[in-house]
Amino acid sequence: MSSLYEIVDPGVRLFLGHEAPERIYSQAKWNEGPVYFPASRSLVWSDIPNDRLLRYDELTGAVGILRQPSGHANGNTTDRTGRLITCEHGGRRVIRTEIDGSVTVLADLHDGRRLNSPNDVVVKSDGTVWFSDPTYGIDGDYFGNKAEREQSGSHVYRYDPVSGRLQAVITTMQQPNGLAFSPDESRLYVVDSARTDGPDKPAHIRCFDIGADGGAEDRGVVVEASVGLFDGIRVDDEERIWAGTGEGVHVYSRDGDLLGKIITGGIIINLCFGGPKRNSLYMCSATDVLRVPVRARGINIYRGAETGHE
Repeated sequence: MSSLYEIVDPGVRLFLGHEAPERIYSQAKWNEGPVYFPASRSLVWSDIPNDRLLRYDELTGAVGILRQPSGHANGNTTDRTGRLITCEHGGRRVIRTEIDGSVTVLADLHDGRRLNSPNDVVVKSDGTVWFSDPTYGIDGDYFGNKAEREQSGSHVYRYDPVSGRLQAVITTMQQPNGLAFSPDESRLYVVDSARTDGPDKPAHIRCFDIGADGGAEDRGVVVEASVGLFDGIRVDDEERIWAGTGEGVHVYSRDGDLLGKIITGGIIINLCFGGPKRNSLYMCSATDVLRVPVRARGINIYRGAETGHE
């Protein structure tokens, strides 16, 4: 096995040892929020300081600007009908890009006060939109616009597009960041990256049981970061957690056991699965976007998906 890869549990096959990560882009300042669109074979992600959304065409290899300015976009995902959902640091809101290119604001206020700076976002199969809201976009002008915090804390919110209700469902974390549902959506994994605010602050992934009513029950810390801190995470279809770290990507079991590593030699901020078989791992460093095939598949969010959500 190549020195790019470290196998901790030899009984779990995660990597193709002969494959090295391929650089598909290298002209960004801080890449974030990758999301893959299978219908167009394309990857969309954010370059936050450059205030733009970028798009990679998997068939031609071309990279172009999807949107600029982007409201200092950070996290992106897709809903079950293939529409782009984006967290804006600058706009302090979560938006949806409609099929015709128009923009719908999903959430920008909670209890009449502006959100901090929505960071990462996932969509559940019932159409509800879950997003984290730390303060990184209002802490300074590099990742957004420096401003006073209006919320009492940094929370994880659940937005119901049917009722229009925005609910703070997780209020006990300091700087909630990356989010990922388990394959059956009964659990939500959430990164707390508050160590950016001091060495005594959290740098871990927590697990929450998700109730039928949308409530979240804290089941505690799954794993503490061992190199740097966690930011973006993804869960594969066998509920293994793929997490960006200070040295590359670490892969954990659902119980937090380290299974293996991809050693890229530097920080990986965020990541996602893509490709026709969902077995290409796209990885965002600050300046580069990398891609490598792996022996895992990302969750197929379109399988059995309902349609018609507003």
